[in-house]
Amino acid sequence: MNTNPFADFEAAGTAQELAAIQESIRTQGFTGFRLLLEGFRDRLKQFSDSDIASVNKLLAQAKQLFPEPETFSPSWRSIWDEFERIAAYKQTVLETIPAEEREGEWQVLLDNPYTNSDLVCYPGLSFLEGAYLYAYFRSDLKQNEYIRLQKIQNLVMAFGSERQEAANKNKEG
Repeated sequence: MNTNPFADFEAAGTAQELAAIQESIRTQGFTGFRLLLEGFRDRLKQFSDSDIASVNKLLAQAKQLFPEPETFSPSWRSIWDEFERIAAYKQTVLETIPAEEREGEWQVLLDNPYTNSDLVCYPGLSFLEGAYLYAYFRSDLKQNEYIRLQKIQNLVMAFGSERQEAANKNKEG
């Protein structure tokens, strides 16, 4: 086994290999399980259309191997439910937006128009980055919050430093 328990878990093909990974992670305790979860989160970020079935299978296997993740940390009590929601929402995005429309820049917006809290925007994303963030935040929306994943069609952009550069050029000329 290598230092990435998730890679070992994903590559496991037999019940014996899964049992060995389970024992190894239990022996490593918090750190081993945290590394497994980090690998899982990376997989959730990167999976695309052809990976949906394998990600769902991995989630089912992980729940079976570690049915009580709170034994590693109380904060992980609902981690499998969270990961399942993320996978399901990302799958919905993948099924909704055709592959031929995914190129370009995407952004995720979060807002609650009934509060004074700021609008949150994650710009400059690839489609898969945007799909993951949408799924991640969608899984925990609060009352009256909404989330949008949108493609940037037209963009005008400027930096504050450009204003200073233009002022300096005017002084020189």
